[in-house]
Amino acid sequence: MKLRKAVRHAIYAPPFVSRWITHRFHKLYYYRRAQTWRNTRWLGTDVQKCPLDLWIYQELLYEVRPDWIIETGTAYGGSASYLASLCDVLSHGQVLTIDPVERAGRPVHPRIDYLRGRSTDPEVVARVARQVEGARAVLVLLDSDHSYANVLAELRIYHGFVTPGSYCVVEDGNVGGHPVAREFGAGPTEAVRTFLGETDAFAVDREREKFYLTFNPGGYLRRVR
Repeated sequence: MKLRKAVRHAIYAPPFVSRWITHRFHKLYYYRRAQTWRNTRWLGTDVQKCPLDLWIYQELLYEVRPDWIIETGTAYGGSASYLASLCDVLSHGQVLTIDPVERAGRPVHPRIDYLRGRSTDPEVVARVARQVEGARAVLVLLDSDHSYANVLAELRIYHGFVTPGSYCVVEDGNVGGHPVAREFGAGPTEAVRTFLGETDAFAVDREREKFYLTFNPGGYLRRVR
């Protein structure tokens, strides 16, 4: 009875109470990384993402049907493998994933192209431009160095590849006290704020945060024109 009452209060709580509950759960999930997001795999490969965000990616791919998905920050290749698997299901799409570090054992898949280099290097950007030239729809996921300077630089470069109606997703905006890892300082969230002050071509799509727990708060940027 007490549990039912507590659940009912949580559901109908005012916004600040719901936010407090969400933030507390987020911190629990984030800091217990050894059993949560650091222990999440796709077909045996580390993904290092929140499964609720992965579900949103599935919805984005179904709606946008991108010809190309550009991912900065490959890590172990788990997210690239996940995205390629979704492309298999949809019978459409390729993944171009970028990282300055090569790692042995990354998944091999006909829909994945690995590109070694820093995402902001002119040579890498030129290669990306050649790869996606003529694409009808392009989706961009930014998940490399999460420092303010790098994320802002990526946004200023890669937003140009995003087609109208598609998305540029800025990952890990939860760090820097949003609500975790306050010691991180300025990062993705602050970079997004600066970027949105420079353009009206993108808008934050809060509907993509419908599961409450997201590692990308304020980071689902839809190209509106």
